[in-house]
Amino acid sequence: MTLAALQAAVNVGDDAAALALLSGFQPAPAEAQACAALALHVGRPSLAAQWAADSLTRAAALLRLGHTEAARETLSPLPDSPRVALLLARLLALENQADAVGQARAQATHARALARAEGDAAALVAAATLLGELLLPTDPRAALRTLAEGLKVAEMAGEAADAHLLAVLAHVQAAVGGAEKARRTAEKALARAAPRSPARVVALLALGQPEGAYAEASAGELDERWLLPFSLPPRPAALARE
Repeated sequence: MTLAALQAAVNVGDDAAALALLSGFQPAPAEAQACAALALHVGRPSLAAQWAADSLTRAAALLRLGHTEAARETLSPLPDSPRVALLLARLLALENQADAVGQARAQATHARALARAEGDAAALVAAATLLGELLLPTDPRAALRTLAEGLKVAEMAGEAADAHLLAVLAHVQAAVGGAEKARRTAEKALARAAPRSPARVVALLALGQPEGAYAEASAGELDERWLLPFSLPPRPAALARE
């Protein structure tokens, strides 16, 4: 009953009800994976990591939390695939070591190639988003070209553009000089992004709302290394003291 109620709350966008249902909830084993996916969607990655039966869901939750070594252990036994490659690329991006950015780009490029070959549209969009993010600090025009592929995938499928891709795109547009276009794109991303999600955090940063971005990241247990590719103002003093 709780799983059905949780799914219904997520479907209608009742965020408060979804969070209330998750509070103190322990799913039955048969429902744990479905509950983990929903918990990740509503910005509770610690619960998702605890409940996930699927390694990809667990690794995605661990990466939200910044637990890169645990994510690596989870992914290491899995065969190469678009989504495994994508999660490994995100892992490398989070490690923030001197050679990690180049490795992350190579891994994200590999994930994109696998997604193209296998026709995995969701993985292709996510790989384009991550590549755009990684290219943003040094080559925003290359990032723009990369993100365009992700937009094309959604267009061909007749679907709305992904909120995370749009949020990254807003930063790229600002970097190449389209401030007004960037603002409109960020507003669109914000309207589509789930509460406490990386997409929402990145969109708020693009809109010049660091207080809201940091608050959303904290509420969603999002490791702040997810924010490093973007131009960050100092952490607001009130939040820095928390």
